[in-house]
Amino acid sequence: MIRERFAGDLKEAIKAKDAPRVSTLRLICAAVKDRDIAARTEDNSAGVGEAEILGILAKMIRQREESARTYEEAGRLDLAAQERAEAGIIRGYLPKPMSEQEVDKAVAQAIGETGACSIRDMGRVMAHLKARHTGRMDFARAGAAIKQAFR
Repeated sequence: MIRERFAGDLKEAIKAKDAPRVSTLRLICAAVKDRDIAARTEDNSAGVGEAEILGILAKMIRQREESARTYEEAGRLDLAAQERAEAGIIRGYLPKPMSEQEVDKAVAQAIGETGACSIRDMGRVMAHLKARHTGRMDFARAGAAIKQAFR
C-alpha cells in the first residue's frame, strides 16, 4: 500500500540524511493526514483510499510546477529548481502517465460507457475518467479530447 511506502521511504531518507527527500515526504504525509482527518469528519473512519491519495499527489505536483514558473518569472531560479525537485520526488510515487493515444482511447470508452451524446455530458464523462484513471491521466488533455469528440 502506498501509505506504507511513504513511511518506509521517509525512514530511509532520514537515515541517508537526504534533507530534500525528507521534507517532501513529510509534506506528502501531512497532506494525506489532513485529507484523512477531513474524511473522518464525513463518517469515513478508514480515511482516504489509494485513488484519492494519487489525486493529492497530482495536485501537489501541479502546485509545485506553478510555483516554479512563478519563481522563474521573478528571477528566483534557485527556488524554482527546489520546487521542480520536490515535484520530481512526488512524481516518483505516481504510476506511469498515460500516453495521448491511451487518453484518447479511455475518453472514447468513457463516452460510450456513460452514454454521453453532447458536450453537456462532459461532467459525467470526466467523473467517470477520474474514478478510473486518477494519478495516471492528464485531465486537461482528457477535457480537450472530450471537446474534440463532440465537434
